Amino acid sequence: MASRAERFKQAAVKAARTARKWAQNAAREADRLLKEAQKRAKTDERQRRIKAALRRTGQVLKAAGRAAIVAGVAAGIASARAENRKLKKKKR
Repeated sequence: MASRAERFKQAAVKAARTARKWAQNAAREADRLLKEAQKRAKTDERQRRIKAALRRTGQVLKAAGRAAIVAGVAAGIASARAENRKLKKKKR
């Protein structure tokens, strides 16, 4: 029969092995959760970037639309002035 000290050592070794096994399982689980969290964070970040890009694109298109309207109005005014000048020259 093993002595009391040997049984104590065996119990300590067995407990250490069990603890190591559970620690490895916990580490694997933590890695899996971290991967999932990073994936979600990437997705969220990607969505934020896409929304920001769409917002910027919208602002650019809005500005381009305004510029087109202003250009159209300016062209209309210029055309009307040119027409008035022609009429004034014909009258003389």
